[in-house]
Amino acid sequence: MATVEYRIYEKESDLEPAMALIDQDLSEPYSIYTYRYFVQQWPSLCILAFDKQADKCIGVIICKLEPHKTNPTEYFGENKTVLNRGYIGMVAVDPQYRKQGVGSSLVVQALDAMKQQGADEVILEAETSNKGALALYERLGFIREKRLYRYYLSGADAFRLKLWL
Repeated sequence: MATVEYRIYEKESDLEPAMALIDQDLSEPYSIYTYRYFVQQWPSLCILAFDKQADKCIGVIICKLEPHKTNPTEYFGENKTVLNRGYIGMVAVDPQYRKQGVGSSLVVQALDAMKQQGADEVILEAETSNKGALALYERLGFIREKRLYRYYLSGADAFRLKLWL
């Protein structure tokens, strides 16, 4: 088993290995500008996993955290005026390192960082056919909020998943 080191996004050169993993793993094509949108505004919510022996990036999670437009007093009472929503935009793990806890660790670390920054909930979308991802998120407490028909460019459906923190 590999010795894995996790660290937050630090510099532009971190993007290349992260992009390579995501492009290999996810069905949607993303431009460099999409990645920069996340990493430049929320670098502490973009975490990379490295195999220290092989000296390579083996996993990545890219997230954001923003105020949400909903009325939080509906859920939390008069004392809460802003609902902060975290969003997991992308998660990818090198196929050789799957089933070793790398993906779970990336998600847990991102959730912890979002909690520390005041997140009230976290959402994401996952393809309905991505059984491994759905199982991982549901083990961590996410629920299927709704099905998004033909959500992806490929025409595939997605589930929107939500976790209340």
